[in-house]
Amino acid sequence: MEKMVKFLTMGISKSYHTPVNIPPEIRVNIIAHWAGRILLPLLGWKTEGRLPEMPQYVCIVAWHTSNWDFPYGLLASWIFRIHTSFLGKDSLFHGPLGWFLRQLGGIPVERSHHHNMVAAAVAAFKTRPHLVFAIAPEGTRRKLDHWKSGFYHIALQAHVPIVLAYIDYGRKVCGFGPMIYPTGDAEADLAKIREFYSTVATKHPELKSEVRFKTADTPMAPDHSPNT
Repeated sequence: MEKMVKFLTMGISKSYHTPVNIPPEIRVNIIAHWAGRILLPLLGWKTEGRLPEMPQYVCIVAWHTSNWDFPYGLLASWIFRIHTSFLGKDSLFHGPLGWFLRQLGGIPVERSHHHNMVAAAVAAFKTRPHLVFAIAPEGTRRKLDHWKSGFYHIALQAHVPIVLAYIDYGRKVCGFGPMIYPTGDAEADLAKIREFYSTVATKHPELKSEVRFKTADTPMAPDHSPNT
């Protein structure tokens, strides 16, 4: 028994930080928490940073170039005891798979139109006082010349901050970085995001997408001119 205990605990994360007071609505159970603390270090990874003390926010996770990003990110979220939500195609939410995706925080949405996803997320923020949306801003593992602007529109319309989370393959670290409030000046806000992720190593550097939006997707900066 003693040898078994040593084996099970030798991989427990040494970089674990006590989570902030997470509301029950977005807190994972203790079993998942300990599973993350054991499994992630056994895979050679660790965590760093602290969760923001905010009841609602959009959490973008970059970079997304590998299928491994999801399990690493999921285990890290369990260590931090944060239960994140995400949007998924409604066609996936059927039968056992649908049940499983909902347990992971999935929210089904009809994805034929970009605005449907943004509207669904904004509506969720209005009805749930405690909600963390996790989004891969690239929207795909393929290399693109832009990021999807959905996360920005969601945060801007829901009036919630954007937290920059990362999966750094160079240091084998998953963590939480700074938090920014979208101003509506997308170029200025993206400059801050771009600078932060410039030092984060991805698994496949050749697949990194450019941190910019398509011109048609760029929100207009707020008008600060005086009324006439």
